[in-house]
Amino acid sequence: MNAVGNDARMARRFRGFLPVVVDVETGGFNAARDALLQIAAVLIEFDAAGHLVRGATHSFHVQPFAGANIEPAALQVNRIDPWHPLRPAIDERDALQRIYKEVRTAMHTAGCKRAILVGHNSWFDLSFLNAATARSGIKRCPFHPFSSFDTATLGGAAFGQTVLAKATTIAGINWDSAAAHSATYDAERTAELFCAVCNELAESFARAEHRARELGWQENPGPNPDAEPEGQEASSP
Repeated sequence: MNAVGNDARMARRFRGFLPVVVDVETGGFNAARDALLQIAAVLIEFDAAGHLVRGATHSFHVQPFAGANIEPAALQVNRIDPWHPLRPAIDERDALQRIYKEVRTAMHTAGCKRAILVGHNSWFDLSFLNAATARSGIKRCPFHPFSSFDTATLGGAAFGQTVLAKATTIAGINWDSAAAHSATYDAERTAELFCAVCNELAESFARAEHRARELGWQENPGPNPDAEPEGQEASSP
């Protein structure tokens, strides 16, 4: 699905932030200690009718970093064999740089100044993203370092369900349990859930945008992907 030009709709909708869905599969719950094994990033776009839709997916198998811990219980859930000779894993710095390049391109296209992570229990994905970024020595990450959109919260508020499988099903999105716990599959379903919630709120946003104009609030979220947020107003969505 293709975005409809650089018309600043995304920048207006999310106050200069580009939502990007990220899902990681890992060797445990400790971002500083446990291996990052898969990462997927799904872009969000507007379609011709003005609805938010799932865009391109960029996903990679990741080699465990030197000294990484991997819990056997985690592998039973995600069904990853980190040492399989046919697993096309790449270094985590390479994986992140490839994803960040795509995210920056999308930010410029959408006229956004920064990306914001969307995830199901987003603190988990953001903590692993931040840890891998620091470990890799990447100085400029396009994602906001601590703010995120959490679809567990959004799903609970909109559909009364916080579990991804149940929230997507209630939202009318197909769910395949056999494919779950793959970074790509979970990220794509999370993206569809995020879009469903936001599209349900389209009229509410239109009223809010009109009210903001009445109040005289002016924002210019021009693209500046590498700049640090200035002040509290710029640093939080």
